[in-house]
Amino acid sequence: MLLAIDSSAGASAAVVHDGEVLASWRTDATTTHAEVLASAVGEVMDRAGVTGARLDAVVVGVGPAPFTGLRVGLVLAHSLAEVWHRPLHGICSLDSPARRAISHGLGADAEFLVAVDARRREVYWGRYRAAAPDADAGGASWAAAELIDGPHVGPAAELPALGAVGVGVTLYPEQLGLPPGAPDEAGQWTADAAELALLAESRPQARREPLPLYLRESDAKVPVRRKRATA
Repeated sequence: MLLAIDSSAGASAAVVHDGEVLASWRTDATTTHAEVLASAVGEVMDRAGVTGARLDAVVVGVGPAPFTGLRVGLVLAHSLAEVWHRPLHGICSLDSPARRAISHGLGADAEFLVAVDARRREVYWGRYRAAAPDADAGGASWAAAELIDGPHVGPAAELPALGAVGVGVTLYPEQLGLPPGAPDEAGQWTADAAELALLAESRPQARREPLPLYLRESDAKVPVRRKRATA
């Protein structure tokens, strides 16, 4: 049984067991992570009827994402895993929209991109294809995608000429387009904790160290100390 947390774009939390989502929560708001995420985790745990002692592990989306929002989810996940003495696994947050694309039948015959908002008129992106079935998972990883390039950050105009899913498509429609057969809403996809948990459960090779994928420096700068005026 896994608890998953992601705060790479909006925020989400979920409890998953044997391929079933027992409880989930998400918000698309990008400025309230610190206020709502901890209570949301308590809510999904209560709805799933589980305690920290019953979890097998905690899963956290590691980005890429801007600093502040991503840090909230990571700090919470690390804290809970330490308090409950549970293992902590990281999953690239781009893997979630990629998994959703595969579940819609994309990527079987061609590679595709996942592109999400990186601000500064850029996107975080990765190049994916459908992953081969994992015999050890009993075929449960059919809806998994394999990251073959990335993650990267850069202008949408500089991405490979492939169809893309993720909110970056909506932000930069002149540079990015959906793959053939993708639903219209694929241009608004962001990461979801339930999908990250399902990936961590069915595809262990997708797990990463639970460390943030910061692909560039923070917008925040250390103030330069002013020199004292001399007489």
